[in-house]
Amino acid sequence: MSDLESRVIDSANRAGVSYELIEIDPEYADTAAFCEKYGYGYDITCNTIIVASKKEPKRIAACVVLAHTRLDVNKRVKNLLGVNKASFASAAEVLELTGMEIGGVTPFSLPTDLPLYVDERVMIPDWVILGGGSRRIKVKIRPEVLTKLGGEVIADLAVPTT
Repeated sequence: MSDLESRVIDSANRAGVSYELIEIDPEYADTAAFCEKYGYGYDITCNTIIVASKKEPKRIAACVVLAHTRLDVNKRVKNLLGVNKASFASAAEVLELTGMEIGGVTPFSLPTDLPLYVDERVMIPDWVILGGGSRRIKVKIRPEVLTKLGGEVIADLAVPTT
C-alpha cells in the first residue's frame, strides 16, 4: 500500500465511519471504465473534481458529483469561488496540489484549506463510490462522511447529463 493510500485510509478511520476498500486494476480507474468493468452504476459512483480560478490570486476547490451529472463550473462553482472564470485543474495541477492522479482523486486527505463542495444528489444514495487516493483503490462509503470531512452540500452544483 502506498503512503498516499495509507493517508486516505487513516483519514477515513479518523472520520469514524465504516467503509469498504475496493481494489481495482489501475487501467480501469477512470469512471466510465470502472463502472463498466466492475458493474457499479453512474448513480452511485462519484467524481472528485479539482477546479481552479483562471486568474490570480488562485482560488481552488474540490467538488464531488455523481458520475451521471456534470459539474456546473461556469455558473455554480465560479460563483462559490467568487471569481469571473474557473475551469478544471489540469492533471499536473491536481497531482501537485493533492498528490493524486486523475481517476483516484478523493475527498479524503485533501489539503485542509481546500473547500469541499458536494452536489446534493451525492447525499441521496445509501452509499457511494469515491476515489481512494490512487488509481488502485476505490472507497465504498455512506455519503454522510463528506460532511464529516467538512464538505458543504450545494444544491445544483451539478446538472444531470441523462
